[in-house]
Amino acid sequence: MWSIVISGREDTRMDAFLVSTGIVALAEIGDKTQLLAFILAAKFRRPAPIILGILLATLVNHGFAGAIGAWLTSSVTPETLRWILGLSFIAMALWTLIPDKFDEKDAKLAKFGVLGTTLIAFFLAEMGDKTQIATVALAARFSAYYVVVTGTTCGMMIANVPAVLLGSRIADRIPGRVVHAVAAAIFGVLGIATLLGTGESLGF
Repeated sequence: MWSIVISGREDTRMDAFLVSTGIVALAEIGDKTQLLAFILAAKFRRPAPIILGILLATLVNHGFAGAIGAWLTSSVTPETLRWILGLSFIAMALWTLIPDKFDEKDAKLAKFGVLGTTLIAFFLAEMGDKTQIATVALAARFSAYYVVVTGTTCGMMIANVPAVLLGSRIADRIPGRVVHAVAAAIFGVLGIATLLGTGESLGF
């Protein structure tokens, strides 16, 4: 019986990790932070410090977002949380379908060096972005802070590392609308499942 409980916890954590990784990787395609990765790669042509900067900025940003999500689970009733999360996921689905606009000012921080520029630019660009909001919701939904933050960070790296390494050569080959539609569908399913109270049985 004890082994069954442990297995169940591991399955839940794996679900949290896979959903967090997949949904952020999809939502990040064509996002302003991925566009920022393209710009920085073309500007500096030094992938190693850019990738490190993206990783550090994401860990700090999503760590903060995950903490807010964890706080929500302990601060509101389960019923209230269910409505907040359900509606948030549905709003995220709609938001994902709206193309991002990139502000060139986000990349104009060269005086801080390659690593510093990337760290600051990505942290600022990610503030209030859809992937940060998704991290808040996912952390609250799964009640697995470290697993969700690890998953969303992996999702960011999956989407942005190729952007840094390959740059504009792959920018026009990514079917952005299709990818965004898939991400929106996943957010929508999460939202509906949460509102209907069927998330647990679906593994969400």
